[in-house]
Amino acid sequence: MVFASLACGQTFDVATVKSAAPPTPNGRGMVRFAFATGGPGTNDPGRIHYPFTTLKALLQNAYDVKDFQISGPDWLATERFDIQATMPPETTKEQFKVMLQNLLAERFKVTVHRETKELPMYSMIVAKNGPKLKESPPETPAAPADADDTPKPPPPLPAPGQMKFDPQGFPILPAPPGGGRGGMFQMMMPGRARLMATRQTMQDLAERLSSVLTKPVTDATGLKAKYDFTLTYSPEGLAGGGLFFGPPPGGGGGGEEARKNMPDVEAPQDLFSAIQAQLGLKLEPKKGPVTLIVVDKAEKTPTEN
Repeated sequence: MVFASLACGQTFDVATVKSAAPPTPNGRGMVRFAFATGGPGTNDPGRIHYPFTTLKALLQNAYDVKDFQISGPDWLATERFDIQATMPPETTKEQFKVMLQNLLAERFKVTVHRETKELPMYSMIVAKNGPKLKESPPETPAAPADADDTPKPPPPLPAPGQMKFDPQGFPILPAPPGGGRGGMFQMMMPGRARLMATRQTMQDLAERLSSVLTKPVTDATGLKAKYDFTLTYSPEGLAGGGLFFGPPPGGGGGGEEARKNMPDVEAPQDLFSAIQAQLGLKLEPKKGPVTLIVVDKAEKTPTEN
């Protein structure tokens, strides 16, 4: 089936779509990736903002799939856009997805169809010597102002000269990421990546690993609790994502000052070795059916607002 027409007439009240300017360092040698804000289930349910986003990311949100489930031209993951839209505050998440699908059809002339293919994937199991995971302490009630599912941006960073680094070469943040509600937070440094999790299930980890490996990962651990853990690994050859700390293009500036304070560290383990050594888990390769969203048509330049 080809999805091309507007579904049930559900559209945003107002929407603006424009090409996004390249990101620039923040003056401290750091590049922050913008977070989508607003939408159903948040403190700002009548408005959504996707800054510096790709059409591929929008398709993921619109059809509730992973990166590897989108099949289409390469530019879907490279061209960047800034999108803002308003909607009735009572809009549900399902209605929002339809609105986003309709926006893509209207502004980018997107048409897609679904296919199911047998593709490589991984099964996450407990390794031979058992898990190395710390169960999370009992959860405390969220404050009313924090009771939404909007991804929380990282805490403010100290000035480069004041930034401290741990023995593995990662900056020590001034406050735990994700606040007190739990979640996953990923940091990228040159040659290394770190995934920090608070009150996360093994299914949560499997879903995140699916994005990093760009292949489905199924949870076969049998572990049912929520856990706090940190995973440090080499991102070479893997999908990125998260907050990147590093010198600005061309060097100099705050990046040079920050780099002087970074300790010399050994290269981290590859992801598969790190998962086994640090978490006591293992990824076994297998094959299975995967549903794909195949993009039949899409235009790089969106129609005017």
